[in-house]
Amino acid sequence: MRARHRATNLRRGLRTVLLGGLPLAGLGLPALAQEATPPRAGAAGGTIQLEEIDVAGQGRGGAGGVVVRREDPRGPVDGYVAKRTLTSTKTDTPLIETPQSVTVISREQIDTIKPQQVADILNYSAGAFGNTFGPDPRVDFFLIRGFNTNDTGLYRDGLQLFNYGFATYKVDPFALERIDVLRGPAAVLFGQGGPGGIVNLISKKPTTEPFNYVEAGGGSFGQKYLAFDLNGPADKEGHWFYRLTGIGRQGGTQVDGLDENRGYIAPTFTYRPDGATTFTFLSSVQYDDTGRLNAFLPYYGTVRPTVLGLRIPRRDNVSDPGNNTYRRTQFNVGYEFEHVFDETWTFRQNLRYAYTESLDDAFLGGLFGLSGLGYADANQTQISRYRFRATSRAGLFNVDNQAVARFSDGLFGHTVLMGLDYKNFQLNDNNATGGFGAQTVAPFNILAPNYNAPSVPVAPYLVNYDVFQQLGVYLQDQIKVTPELTLVLSGRGDFTSNEVNNRLASTTTRQSANAFTSRVGLIYNFDFGLAPYVSYASFFNPQVGTNFFSQPFKPTTGDQYEVGVKYEIPGANAVLTLAAFDLALANTLTVDPTNLLNQLQLGETRSRGFEAQLVAAVTPDLNVIGSFTTYNLEIVRGDIGTIGRTPTNVPETLASVFADYTIPTGDWAGFGFGGGARYVGRSFADVSNTLTVPERVLFDAVVHYSRNNWRAAINVANLLDKRFVSACQSVTACFYGEERRVTASLSYKW
Repeated sequence: MRARHRATNLRRGLRTVLLGGLPLAGLGLPALAQEATPPRAGAAGGTIQLEEIDVAGQGRGGAGGVVVRREDPRGPVDGYVAKRTLTSTKTDTPLIETPQSVTVISREQIDTIKPQQVADILNYSAGAFGNTFGPDPRVDFFLIRGFNTNDTGLYRDGLQLFNYGFATYKVDPFALERIDVLRGPAAVLFGQGGPGGIVNLISKKPTTEPFNYVEAGGGSFGQKYLAFDLNGPADKEGHWFYRLTGIGRQGGTQVDGLDENRGYIAPTFTYRPDGATTFTFLSSVQYDDTGRLNAFLPYYGTVRPTVLGLRIPRRDNVSDPGNNTYRRTQFNVGYEFEHVFDETWTFRQNLRYAYTESLDDAFLGGLFGLSGLGYADANQTQISRYRFRATSRAGLFNVDNQAVARFSDGLFGHTVLMGLDYKNFQLNDNNATGGFGAQTVAPFNILAPNYNAPSVPVAPYLVNYDVFQQLGVYLQDQIKVTPELTLVLSGRGDFTSNEVNNRLASTTTRQSANAFTSRVGLIYNFDFGLAPYVSYASFFNPQVGTNFFSQPFKPTTGDQYEVGVKYEIPGANAVLTLAAFDLALANTLTVDPTNLLNQLQLGETRSRGFEAQLVAAVTPDLNVIGSFTTYNLEIVRGDIGTIGRTPTNVPETLASVFADYTIPTGDWAGFGFGGGARYVGRSFADVSNTLTVPERVLFDAVVHYSRNNWRAAINVANLLDKRFVSACQSVTACFYGEERRVTASLSYKW
């Protein structure tokens, strides 16, 4: 009974924010003014008091009592185990009261595993498959629940980073405070989106407690980097706070003659004139100078040997060192504004303009990842190639207005969210190819790499100016039917327009698409930490652009049923989530077999499966994360030849585990070590499902030592240097996975 009483008091305390005597600027967190509950009698206006929680359950003055502060869902996580999120409901809600499957990846977990790309760290989250097409310095490709999610499902600070065509955004992991992975449809709150879910990247923001941090490192392929993170108050009164984060990378990659260079800097500041108002300015600039790490390679020679028993070496730069360029400049500028009016009402506005401009110029094998090119000789030693060139410029404006009201109607408690958001995406898209006529690109010789092959001219096949706009209105009510039972009702109306100006054909195509999406969720919180839930959600994903014949696409639509259970293990800082789902996608885009530059919308794809995720701080010095995912992805309506088949490049079983331990006392105090294993099941390489990409198990390891604010670490990804193919889109489009990568780092914090 005592343990149950303590757990109940802890959960209640974590929910309580009272307007009172403690200034917001003194809390050490950037945005704790949100959604305040009623003030205490006599409390001074313009300040906010966070209820202090005695974890030991012995009261503020009890022996051994530890006072903790409530976690900010837009700020740091204490250790590995997050307690709250804004991503699933857009309100400050405990994860244990959220009727949807969510994983939060903390900064500490990112620092421990040391991912090179955001997609790397996603492989330790349930439902997610990162680096679908192998390591890629251009784009973070990832699937959630079997569906491509990196196009419409990548978010930063709650606003979409829309990746369309060859105009893409990429965020360095060092820039992030945490990553929220929401599985299942999220269109009811975020608008345009697919079935898998979203990955919300939470940027580092100013905190009230000053600190400075520098890190240097290097490792495999001649990579080296220098990073810094400077943070603190900018005035004596405690109204202004700043943070400056940056990283520079330089060096090679696992293929010959290809570098991966990056520069990133992010100036931010927060202004708090009082305890009720917070304004945070966010900006960043990033420059990438690299190329295509993975060309489209044949199935025979990568997954299986060629007719001569050969395999293409992973180091071969089939895209050619002399003809493999990718350069991108991107920047973001915006803000987060929040004002607490009183004990009921809070208003938030998030706004950002994001711009990206890129050049992608390389020799490629398989035709855009489809059948059409392969070997040029019967001995399978000469890989046919063509030249591809894309120049893209995209601007994306997002603004999201939210009003939150917390009140009781006498019977039930309510957290009502009302929102109005707007998105404007403009794209200049210029794609060209060459090497199919009289002037051809020399085939790549896998026996004797013929680098620096002469280039060929290109001719444009697509020159478009696209404008996509979306206006959304949404309403949500989180109803406390009883203190234990929460009902979540969400609805949204979207109004979209898509305009495509085809400058080759001198035509303009316009389309409007409107839709209503909804979500219903029910979760019951037992006082011993168990929380079963059930939910239903629909989604609406209007398509940008047109097909090859300048005809607009229909929106893709669908819905999901999900049942699950969450368990906060009593007496432990650990959360276990189990979820079963049934997810359907209609109007699926597929390649036209009679015209490889065209896409058709045929049929329906369905994903049914089960997920499990454990995040646990077993002790203050031992952290464990584990996940398991299995689903059946199947085309249920479409061409006769595809019904009952599984789409290519999608593994249907995933599992992972990672543990890290630091010795707390004794002569070895500060020394730590950890390791992980990642299992990826088989996938298919052809539409008829006759060719498979084998399953694999990869191991990661880390050793580290911390003392007097210094930390040294050595991280190894793919410890055993297993040679594997990440996935195949077709028999002529396979992609090698990452070989062993060693990173040594040294950091100092003061």
